[in-house]
Amino acid sequence: MFVDHVTINVKAGNGGDGMVAFRREKYEPNGGPAGGDGGRGGSVIFKVNTGLRTLMDFRYNQKYKADHGQNGGIKGMTGRGAEDRIILVPQGTTVIDDETNQVIADLVEPDDQVVIAKGGRGGRGNVHFATPKNPAPELSENGEPGEERRVRLELKLLADVGLIGFPSVGKSTLLAAITSAKPKIGEYHFTTLTPNLGMVRLSDGRDFAVADLPGLIEGAASGIGLGIEFLKHIERTRVLLHLIDVSGFEGRDPYDDFLKINAELSKYDPDLLKRPQIVVATKMDLPDSADNLAILKEKLAHDQTLAVPPVVMAISSVTHEGLTPLIQKTVEILDTTPAFPVKGVDDLQKMLVNDDQSEAGADFEINRDEDGTWVLSGAKLERLFHMTNMEHEESTLRFARQMRGMGVDDALRAKGAHNGDLVQIDDFTFEFVE
Repeated sequence: MFVDHVTINVKAGNGGDGMVAFRREKYEPNGGPAGGDGGRGGSVIFKVNTGLRTLMDFRYNQKYKADHGQNGGIKGMTGRGAEDRIILVPQGTTVIDDETNQVIADLVEPDDQVVIAKGGRGGRGNVHFATPKNPAPELSENGEPGEERRVRLELKLLADVGLIGFPSVGKSTLLAAITSAKPKIGEYHFTTLTPNLGMVRLSDGRDFAVADLPGLIEGAASGIGLGIEFLKHIERTRVLLHLIDVSGFEGRDPYDDFLKINAELSKYDPDLLKRPQIVVATKMDLPDSADNLAILKEKLAHDQTLAVPPVVMAISSVTHEGLTPLIQKTVEILDTTPAFPVKGVDDLQKMLVNDDQSEAGADFEINRDEDGTWVLSGAKLERLFHMTNMEHEESTLRFARQMRGMGVDDALRAKGAHNGDLVQIDDFTFEFVE
């Protein structure tokens, strides 16, 4: 089964907790601090595997977690860091944040890899918090929570040339004629339900990949028929072979078919009409094809649908008439046509392994529940909260100072908070004190 889109959940590992421990040595206050740091949590990394062809593996396993870092130990020992979770994906996979709909990465090169969820750093042990005034602190940090996100994976075929056109115009037959691919061929609509790939090799050593894409119908850009299942695979192609049945066997007007297919391309992405198109008149072995081709050429001569006027070529995949000139012309156009960016990836900045990602958004937000409880939220504030070891009073007091330094106290007063009001962060509730 060809699977080209899935939605999965990924969770990076939490950092290990720092430790409160003391040495038992003479002349050291309370033994002296000796709590070690926690280890780093594992990150979730997507890496290209050129041997994969579909996203089938993700259909049955939709949750991926990296391991947590080990807690710090006595005698200043740092906990072991967790191994990163490497997830292999096919070449041509686009990773999209399911909540924001923003493209995270476009993995098109054989060695591409990207950090999708970054592991949390380990919490610091009490050895880091010793001061002349407090030489034996009972203070440590919990490990930083690992990132968690829901992402969509979309596999867009890495083909140089895309075959487009209405169902049953001869796309699969052409692919079978010019490549070694064996697509299913039948005389009924939607014989091709999944894309087929084939490689065309020329005698001079050059080659290019061709994708036989599921047939379009009117309304495909709105999801009718195979709809978007077809259209998204055009995004990586550089040249489009627009196949049109000129036999008149099904009673359709060839020029009308040409306009309808391009209209669907434009609705999906207007930039698709800027790509070179070769109009391929198919089934030239049938009786009325030559007359219908002449009429089509006359109408195309005055057409302004495309940014670049299309080249018109006639073929018969059954008799192999016109196939060699078509291949030669396709290669000529490919040689002068650069790759087109996938929609939404123009300004993409890849999160390379070991890159530091800054937190986005406000430090905190304040809302109020119906029962009058003030609710604090925000990425930075919640991160500090989760890294606070509430089992030790010194850690709790440090967190209070951190909130004060962020301006939480002043913001609560400005909102109307009074002495004794309840304030909640995540699942922790405390009283506001003036």
